[in-house]
Order: sequence, then structure tokens, then C-alpha cells
Amino acid sequence: MTQALAYESNAIVELMGVLPADRDEEWLKNALQQAIMVEIATIGPYSSALWSIRESSGPVYDDIRVVIFDEMSHMGLVCNMLTTIGGSPILADPKVVPKYEHPLPGGVRPELIVFLEGLNKASVEMFSEIERPDNPVAQSETFTTIGAFYTAVQEAFEAHQHLIRGTRQVDFPMSRHGQGNDIVPLDTIEKVRDAIEVIKEQGEGTSASPENPFPGKPGELAHFYVFRELFHGRKLIKVSESPDVWDFTGEEVPLPPAHPMGRVPLGGWANDEHNAPTPEVQQALDAFNTQFSSMLRALERAWQTDDPSTATSEVWSAVSHMMQMGPAARALMALELPDGSGKTYGPEFLYTEAPAT
Repeated sequence: MTQALAYESNAIVELMGVLPADRDEEWLKNALQQAIMVEIATIGPYSSALWSIRESSGPVYDDIRVVIFDEMSHMGLVCNMLTTIGGSPILADPKVVPKYEHPLPGGVRPELIVFLEGLNKASVEMFSEIERPDNPVAQSETFTTIGAFYTAVQEAFEAHQHLIRGTRQVDFPMSRHGQGNDIVPLDTIEKVRDAIEVIKEQGEGTSASPENPFPGKPGELAHFYVFRELFHGRKLIKVSESPDVWDFTGEEVPLPPAHPMGRVPLGGWANDEHNAPTPEVQQALDAFNTQFSSMLRALERAWQTDDPSTATSEVWSAVSHMMQMGPAARALMALELPDGSGKTYGPEFLYTEAPAT
């Protein structure tokens, strides 16, 4: 069983501090559990922004929706990486479920506070910081990134190829949301390499181009650049060649009208003395949290079973719960906060235990 590493820890920092020669099977299992937690941490903020858009259509809505499906695919691929070496993903446990407002898990990018809020300039700036590459083609800053962590994971796989057993692999088609998005069995080092390439380059692009090498449609950008376009309000275009130079000087990209969902306090709205939920609001919050928690439990069960058909059924169950999360979130965004700010409630993404049977 994979060690249940706490969300509020410096685990990734500590794992990256281990010398490559000492990164053994236990190191790899713990690193993959942390990677799963990072992927899940993005779902809440991105989905809150998506559901806040008043019209469930349009280019910005479609772009964010594609990113969310990519992240779900990445989570599934990392779960397959963990089970292929004999580990068991932990998803439905209060210790590993995302915390908002809070840094990402494991101490990666500790200066970056991840929060739940509607679509606005602050939220898309935060999204792009989550996805920031080591060397953005349109900016000069560099930081330690999630991509660097995945590089270390790949290096550990290369050193311990004998651990790959192909056990408890979920096979779930998602290519309709983009090339490389299928959750596929990872029973060889070549397949593991391909999966890590998809995860890194869909999020960051390549060192030479901001475009997603595994797009759902031609010209689709990697996640970082999708969000930078929304922040700058302009399309990213190539402004010169040899060498290629890109800048945000293309057509306007206006943010669509969105519900003014307020920022959820750490631990949920009950911790906001000015906006403590009424029984009616609490019921709506509980309805969302129940669907979110049920989704996590279904996903965890999918990677616990040895029966492929049961695993597929559990993933479909998780999809069903996620489909119900959208309407539940929008119902919350119709409820105005009592503090007079003009903002609304929004989903908390709090984990609740399954009712006793």
C-alpha cells in the first residue's frame, strides 16, 4: 500500500532532495502518489472557473473544458503508473484531498496559493502559474516546476524498469478530448515514457513551441499558454522566425460574462464569519460535496480492483458524479453572499465520508 502522504507537507521537496541513486521503489511510489494529488488539485479551481461562465459554450468555455479533461486523463495515467509497480492510489482520504486556499501539495511552488473562485484575471493568472514551464517561450522567468518533478519520476522509472508489472491497469478511452488523452495500460517503459511526455507537454508545451503536441484540434495551445492568453486578453502569435519569437499581440480574447463567485475560505464557507451558510445554502453545499466525494471514491475503487470491467464501470460512475457536480455548482453561484459584496457562493470541494450502510 502506498504511504498516505499528507497534502499539507513538503513531501515533493523532500523527494526531490533524495539523490538519484537512492530513488528506489518506495521513492517512486511516494512520488507518484504526490503527482496524483497535484493533478487532482487542479480540478477544483479550473472547474469552478468553467462553471462560473454564464453561457456553457464559446471558445473560452471550450478551452478550459479541454484542459480539465486533460488533467483528468493525466491523473488516470499517473494512477496506472503507480499500480503498474504494485502501488495503490489513495484518492478518497481527507489527508490527501486538496485544500483551498492553500499551496499545491508536497511543498512544490510554496509561494503559489491555489484558490477556488469564478473566472477572472486573478484566477487565470493563478492557473497559468500552476502550469508554468521551466522555460516559457514567451517569457524569460524560470521556476522549479511540476514538469521538473515529472522528469525526476521518469528518470526513476528508467533506473527501475524491472518494477513495471502491468498490474491493475485501467483502460479508458478519452481521445475525443485530445490526442494522447486515452487512459491506457502502462506495461512497458516505452508506454510510461509516452505517458509522461503527454502529461508534461500538454501542460507546458515544448521548448520550441507553445502548441500542444497532443491537441484536440489543430493549433491548440498547451495549458500554460491557454491561460496566459486569457490573462493578457490577446492571442499568442509568432511575431518572428529564426529564432521563433512569440508574443501576446494577436486578436483579442475577452473573458466571457461569469457569475461573480467569491473566493472560498480555507475549510469552506462555514469559516467565513460574514458569510456563514444558512441551512438552505448548507444543503446546496453538501449536495456538491457529496458528489465530489463520491467521484473520488469511485476513482479509488477503479484502481483497487483486478477486474478490468469493474474498473471501467467505476470510472463511468466517477464521470456520472462529475456530470452532476456542474449543476450543483451553478446552483450555488445563484446564491448571493450576505456580506453585500455582490459575489456569490461557490463549490467548496470538501471531502465527506460515505454514509454508513
